Amino acid sequence: MRIGELSRRTGVSVRSLRYYEEQGLLSPVRRPSGYREYGEGDVTTVRAIRLMLAAGLNTATIAELLPCMVEDGELLTPACSGMLPDLHRERERLNDAVAELLAARDVLDSIIAATAPAPDGDLVCPVSPGRSA
Repeated sequence: MRIGELSRRTGVSVRSLRYYEEQGLLSPVRRPSGYREYGEGDVTTVRAIRLMLAAGLNTATIAELLPCMVEDGELLTPACSGMLPDLHRERERLNDAVAELLAARDVLDSIIAATAPAPDGDLVCPVSPGRSA
């Protein structure tokens, strides 16, 4: 199948599919005409890539892990036990990012709480928009 058909079947843009190829995640056969030719296995691969991206993994990590992943129906599972440390590392990275976002939200909440409303309910702003204090 050509790239447009793979895009239609997976719901992934042609641009993203080309990006996946650039990152070494997909390896279509090149026809003499230069067209990319994809097989049925590429549909599964693209779905696995999308799932791992949704899990917060970057394409470099996906390139390392993809050869050891197998699709079991709708579930993507590691076939190599040696990749568990990598998955735990990525989970910890996500936990750290979540903690940073929660801390940023707490700071924003404190700024919101410290902003005094005017008697009419509008915010009091001593500086007009577009002007510096």
